[in-house]
Amino acid sequence: MSALTSALGVLNDMVSAALLLVGAAFCLISGIGLVRFPDTVSRLHAASKAQTLGLLFVVLGAVLQMPLGKAPALLLVAAFSLLTAPVTGHIVARIAYRTDAVERRQIVLDELAARLISEKRLRSGERDRDPDADRGPEPPGDH
Repeated sequence: MSALTSALGVLNDMVSAALLLVGAAFCLISGIGLVRFPDTVSRLHAASKAQTLGLLFVVLGAVLQMPLGKAPALLLVAAFSLLTAPVTGHIVARIAYRTDAVERRQIVLDELAARLISEKRLRSGERDRDPDADRGPEPPGDH
């Protein structure tokens, strides 16, 4: 029984080490992508996708080494990262798009452009319109 426990311990350590190394490699690739990619959108892909995957591998590798009582805290870190990384990337991408930090000619399908144009027209139409025009004529005797 002791040999089996020892073999499972070694297998656990090997799997954990492999997960930690793969996670570290993804984090390194993400960092290289942040430095090397030319534009904001490409950098966002490196920051959100590869970094999140790297963190998940590192967390899984650490979970295998932790006592079972502490594993839920690490899994919460992974869940929080999975929930927040796409939202943060989306917000940064929209800000980059609206501030013209994105080269729009490289975008194949630009669905946001039409929406932003229509929103701009609505805002400018509301600003140009006379606010008293909606009230209609004043009733007699209220002067």
